[in-house]
Amino acid sequence: MAGPPPGPFRRSFWRSPIRGPWLTSVFGLMLLAAIPVMFVTGLLSYAAYNPDLSPVNDTTPGKGLLGFYLFSWPTHPVWLYRLNQGVHVTLGLMLVPILLFKLWSVLPKLFEWPPLRSPAHMLERVSLFLLVGGAGFEFVTGILNIQTWYKFPGSFYPLHFYGAWVFTAGFVVHVSLKLPTMIRALRSRSLIGELRTGLARTRPEPPDAGYLASPAPAAPTISRRGVLAFAGAGSLLIGLLTVGQSAGGPLRRTALLAPHGQDVTGGRRDFQVNKTAAEVGITTSQTGASWRLTVGKAGQAARAPVVLSRADLLRMEQHTASLPIACVEGWSTENQAWTGVRLRDLALMAGVTRPASVLVQSLQNGGAFGQTVLSAGQIMDPDSLLALRVNGADLTPDHGYPARVIVPAIPGVHNTKWVASLTFQA
Repeated sequence: MAGPPPGPFRRSFWRSPIRGPWLTSVFGLMLLAAIPVMFVTGLLSYAAYNPDLSPVNDTTPGKGLLGFYLFSWPTHPVWLYRLNQGVHVTLGLMLVPILLFKLWSVLPKLFEWPPLRSPAHMLERVSLFLLVGGAGFEFVTGILNIQTWYKFPGSFYPLHFYGAWVFTAGFVVHVSLKLPTMIRALRSRSLIGELRTGLARTRPEPPDAGYLASPAPAAPTISRRGVLAFAGAGSLLIGLLTVGQSAGGPLRRTALLAPHGQDVTGGRRDFQVNKTAAEVGITTSQTGASWRLTVGKAGQAARAPVVLSRADLLRMEQHTASLPIACVEGWSTENQAWTGVRLRDLALMAGVTRPASVLVQSLQNGGAFGQTVLSAGQIMDPDSLLALRVNGADLTPDHGYPARVIVPAIPGVHNTKWVASLTFQA
């Protein structure tokens, strides 16, 4: 059999003295601990949209068995979605340096020759392709979504959803195949010992330790301790520059990498938004004195809908709830004091005593999430409001004037702004 082509396909091409099974396994262990958290929080985010409640809420209609749905998303604790997305987004960004160092550590494996030696080797290579390709796709689409820079073909939601399943399939297969090797490599060296080993005493792993160990290592220019410290410091720095958009408080000032970390212009009582009224084509003629809210009941037993002006709504019993807004991009507000009419009171006005759901429709022209469906539990929660005021003042146009929905613990896009109609299902 002919030898490998010249260049990276030859094992001797890779000369780093610190690359080897042990360092790769350490980075692999970090990912093994973090990726299941990413997967679970991603599934919970999917569940928060209540996709089985209505096709209106389902961003992945062709999901089949992949979109299994276990429960209706709760409304309490009110910070639930804020916590879930904060963990998902912040942890995902913090994993970027770890993932890059892990990919660096296995570069020789990507050029292994011959590419396929046996059915088992083929399965390993396929899992590696799915793992590396899926990880790159998920991190790129996720980061672009956080930055609200939609430069990929199609909607973020199905792309990220299906990409997650491809990545997870590769991850499960790869871990199943490589776990014994990883355990053996981790046992070959002491982590504490390596953390105490400086550059002068850094030695390469023996060539027979595995394919990743160089047969002709160069002199070390950095220790394994240095690589781990560099990766860890990068991860912590990204976390520090991001977590403030979710955690709020003093950390919000450190959220320099977060597009919504500090983006407010209306003073201390203002808070960030994803979409402004101008961006979705909302005009003052639509939200002025002629605006009316239509409150109706779906089905054959429906009666004539109730039509209410903003003045009519203000004359109804008002309630105040302290709630945050949390979005899939990972940003969230502090708790804001929302004042308005309870959704369950509006359901009674429509003649629905036990609502199963409500279709909320916005004045918004086009674009995603111009309407949503809320569940029975979300309607009946005493903190679920058609909000007219926030923090003691009328809503601004960008915050949904003349009226918006605010419901505890749901994705921000379901807190529909510029509400035009509420149609309750008995």
